[in-house]
Amino acid sequence: MKQRKVPLRKCVVTNEMKPKKELIRIVRTPEGDVSIDLTGKKNGRGAYISNSKECFELAKKKDILSRHLNVKVSEEIYDQLEEARQRGVRK
Repeated sequence: MKQRKVPLRKCVVTNEMKPKKELIRIVRTPEGDVSIDLTGKKNGRGAYISNSKECFELAKKKDILSRHLNVKVSEEIYDQLEEARQRGVRK
């Protein structure tokens, strides 16, 4: 059998190419709302981030998600990312 191609995405913090399932997607909807996309299929502009505490802290410190999504990302989104990581979402 032919093996399926694994989709790769780039982490906006580390610039590493990783399989899509290892990353968390944050999406800006056409209305301008920012949320965490656990399904990976929400409509809007997306940014991928590695599922590690160090990446979340660096993204929060440098406000990387705001730059990639072209909208101000609130502190709550970064807190939600950390909560999702601790719950073990998408390992």
